[in-house]
Amino acid sequence: MIPSKVKDVLDAHGLEALEFEPGSTPTAPQAADRIGVAVGQIAKSILLAGKDGRYRMAVLPGDRRLSSSKIKQITGTKHSMASADDTERLTGFRPGGVCPFGIDGIEVLVDRELESYPTIYPAAGTDATGVPMTFAQLVAITAAQVCDIAERES
Repeated sequence: MIPSKVKDVLDAHGLEALEFEPGSTPTAPQAADRIGVAVGQIAKSILLAGKDGRYRMAVLPGDRRLSSSKIKQITGTKHSMASADDTERLTGFRPGGVCPFGIDGIEVLVDRELESYPTIYPAAGTDATGVPMTFAQLVAITAAQVCDIAERES
């Protein structure tokens, strides 16, 4: 079931989430397969813990990996991936279903590569959802900083 805080954002922006059987879309490849799109169209969201004490959400294509050096260059500090417990405590979402909207007080960084797709699919707060939307909608809803934070999987 989609969390109410996500449903409120979707309703406010005229968006509707795709919902599947529980546990069917926890990774970008699984989500892409289930939705029937390219893995890069899956907008994976990763909560990062900065050495400066701040948390940031990175949103990037599902076929890319986060670049630690690019994140440090943009933010001025090193980051590590937040723990599953911290992710749930701070966002209300478990890894595998982290949604980049419906969160408060967390800066969002969106990789510009997502703009190359006409439709992208962030999770809607569960490991069985995807929200078809445009890059522009994602940036507007999250008030994200658009930047270069990803690199190709090796």
